[in-house]
Amino acid sequence: MISLRPYQTQAVESVFEEWKEKRSTLIVEPTGCGKTTIFTEVIRRAQPRRAIVLTHREELLTQAARRIESQANVTCDIEMGNLRASTSLFSRSECIVATVQSLYSGGEGEERMLKFRPQDFGLLICDEAHHYTSPSFRKVIDYFRQNPELKVLGVTATPDRTDEQALGQIFESVAHDYEILDAIHDGWLVPVQQQMVEVQSLDFSKVRTTAGDLNGADLAALMEAEETLQGVASSSIEIIGGRRTLAFTSSVKHAEMLCDIFNRHRPDMAAWVCGATHKQLRRETLEKFSSGQTQVLVNCGVLTEGFDCPQVEVIIQARPTKSRCLYAQIIGRSLRPLPGIVDGLETPEERTTAIKQSQKPSALIVDFVGNAGRHKLMTTADILGGNVSDEAIENAVKRATKEGKSVNMVDMLEAEEERLRRFEELRRKEAARKAHLVGKATFSTRTVDAFDAYQMEPTRSRGWDDGKRLSEKQNGVLLKAGINPEGLPYAQAKQLLNEQFRRWNQKLCTYKQAKLLQKHGYQTKDLPMTEASRLIDALAKNGWRKPQEMAA
Repeated sequence: MISLRPYQTQAVESVFEEWKEKRSTLIVEPTGCGKTTIFTEVIRRAQPRRAIVLTHREELLTQAARRIESQANVTCDIEMGNLRASTSLFSRSECIVATVQSLYSGGEGEERMLKFRPQDFGLLICDEAHHYTSPSFRKVIDYFRQNPELKVLGVTATPDRTDEQALGQIFESVAHDYEILDAIHDGWLVPVQQQMVEVQSLDFSKVRTTAGDLNGADLAALMEAEETLQGVASSSIEIIGGRRTLAFTSSVKHAEMLCDIFNRHRPDMAAWVCGATHKQLRRETLEKFSSGQTQVLVNCGVLTEGFDCPQVEVIIQARPTKSRCLYAQIIGRSLRPLPGIVDGLETPEERTTAIKQSQKPSALIVDFVGNAGRHKLMTTADILGGNVSDEAIENAVKRATKEGKSVNMVDMLEAEEERLRRFEELRRKEAARKAHLVGKATFSTRTVDAFDAYQMEPTRSRGWDDGKRLSEKQNGVLLKAGINPEGLPYAQAKQLLNEQFRRWNQKLCTYKQAKLLQKHGYQTKDLPMTEASRLIDALAKNGWRKPQEMAA
């Protein structure tokens, strides 16, 4: 049996719930929160359905295969290169792990995947699902989906808007969405600090945009320039001190040059790897870094996925990006707590306290800024902001850049709270004006009132929800409760629907009860229905004022 964390259990159960009506669904989990553990448990619970797990890199493949065999207690074959999974009815394994590239190889009509019968599999797992929007990856998925009984699960870290929209064309629903900020608040990941370093020679204004991100060649030329390189290296050495550091670069040449400068300051301080690094040398380099023999590991495009080293305390982001997904993956390499710190602790408070008192109380992200021109470059504020407005995020980043300090999430949240207070004051004044016109109090079915009454923050819309609407039956559920979802984005309408079911299941107060009590200053988020009725009766007896107000 796998020991699951609460959010992992919820994710697994949500997958099977979605599969009752849909063939495919998606799980969004931040780096460091155990996506492999989640889909391994799905494989275990789905037995005797035979599973095939698709990945796109060898490191991810071998790691997944070992985890599945040990934790799901099923036999697992690998299909990649010279390794061949058995197709025999008598010797085939219960699970196959394969790279998409291997299955797609062989030429048109001769693809390696054709040796497998789609009808032999009941479960398809797409690891790092944001890659599966490409035509070749889609072709592999579509081949196995010829089996109408096949269930499909995609897992990915925080994607950007473009990825979300594309994923919505592959997966019918999102079973579970757990953000980085959620995991930090719950004590599963360490808090983040961001150091903004201004480098005078950095001018992104002439860098082109290709496929939604900074053009690789233009960015490499800018970051490899001697003045820029020296500015990045010298400030990095001053900031990181003796902390274990992972650096991301824009090109192989950039990685080699940055590593060379580090080692000029202190011999054998740094090492570097790239996609062309020989496998054995890469393995030895990673082992030296993980054991602490090397303090700084510089890489170009190989450690954004599948590399886990909880001892990493600092990320040098020398590869600026416009991609939310890529930025989230990069900073995620530093967010794991040290081993054993949060294990066995029951509450978020216990875990966050343990992290604070550990040798790794936080992670530091070092970003290099200059003239961004027309580009909107990612920062930690974009990843951690959650439902915070763009205005609050932009103000926090500007302040941090100007002061040369880390992005202060507290300031950002306070700015957002102030904005919401101003909005709420204007809303109340407008409501008071309308009340005079109507002449009597009525229960409003405005959707904003539902979020107020339930004391919920509306979730942000995600790309995969574009164009989706609640069914007529789902709309009926909300209307019956007194909530009109007309005009709401799908994500927020679904959020209210889920909240309504939660309240019914836990016998919590109704929307009308919550709205009335919230108006009189009561907390209603988890208020039982019986207690709500008692409070309303007490209010009525005291002329619709709190009893303590009457006593005063």
